[in-house]
Amino acid sequence: MTGRPLAPGSAERIRMPSVAGEFYPAAAERVSKVVRELFAETHWLAGDAARLSPELPTGLLVPHAGLVYSGVVAAAGWARLDAGGAVAAGAARAPVVVILGTNHGAGWLQGVAASSAVAWRTPCGDIPVDEGLSAAIVDLGPPFFVDDDAHEREHSIEVQLPLLHEVAPGASIVALAVSAGTGHPAIAAGRRLGELLADRRAEGRPIVLVISSDMAHYPPAEACEEVTEALWPPIRTLDAVGLASREIALHSARIPGLVCGMCGIQPTVLGLAALRAMGATAGVRIAAATSADADGPRDRTVGYLAVAFIT
Repeated sequence: MTGRPLAPGSAERIRMPSVAGEFYPAAAERVSKVVRELFAETHWLAGDAARLSPELPTGLLVPHAGLVYSGVVAAAGWARLDAGGAVAAGAARAPVVVILGTNHGAGWLQGVAASSAVAWRTPCGDIPVDEGLSAAIVDLGPPFFVDDDAHEREHSIEVQLPLLHEVAPGASIVALAVSAGTGHPAIAAGRRLGELLADRRAEGRPIVLVISSDMAHYPPAEACEEVTEALWPPIRTLDAVGLASREIALHSARIPGLVCGMCGIQPTVLGLAALRAMGATAGVRIAAATSADADGPRDRTVGYLAVAFIT
C-alpha cells in the first residue's frame, strides 16, 4: 500500500472505507487503473477549462456518484489541482483539501460535522487529515463540531479520495459532513469558515475548498440538463442566496421525476459563501454530463457538474 505512513498507535482513528467495491473498485490495482483511465478521458469533455491558468484554484465543485457514472466529470475537476504537473512531480507543495460532503444518511445531523480520524483509508493508501486545521474549524463553534458517526457510511467524501490520491498523492484533507440548511445561518457559517481558510491561505498554505454534490435526481436526460443550466448562473457568480432560492423554485416547477436540483444543495450554499470569503469571484464550468452519458437509462438520470472557482 502506498501513501503517507501513519504514526504508531493511530490505527483506531483511521476512517475505513465503507463503499469500496460499490462506488469504486476495492482492489488497489483495479481502482488505480480506473482512476488513471478517467483522467485520460477528461480531454473529451466540453467545458471552459482552457480559460483557466495552471494555478491552484480557490475551490472546486465535483460530483460524487459511482465512478463509472460521474468519475470522468469528477476527474476533470480534480485535475485542476495539478494542471501544471508540479504537485505530482513533487516540485510543488501538495494542497490541503477541505471537502464539504453531502449528508445522505445521517438524519440526526444538524450542523457541520468534522471527523476525528487522523487519516482516511483508501485502497491506494491512507490520506492524512490536517488535524490542526480541522481543530481550528471545530473551534469556530456551532454549527461546527465533531461527529464521526455522520461520516461512517457517507460516500460523498470517500468517493473523491481515489481521484485526489492520483492527482496530488501528498495532499491532506479536512472532511466535513454538511447538514446546516440553506438559510442565513448556513451562509453566515460558510462566511466564517471562508474567513478562517482565507487567513491560512494568506500565510502561504495551499488550501482548496471542495464541494461534493451531484446535480438533479431523477428526471429524464433532457430535463436533467435543463436543471443544471437553471442552477448554473448562481453557481457561476457564487450567489448562495440565489442558488438556494432557485433550487427551491425547481421543486414547484413540476418537472417529471425531479426529486432535487442538487442533492448537495446544503454544502453548496455554505461552500459558495465560504468561497466568497476566501476571495473567489467566479466559477468556471469544466465539465457537465448526466448518468445517461455513461449508458444509464435516459428516462431516470442524475446530473453531474465540475466547476473551478477562481479569484
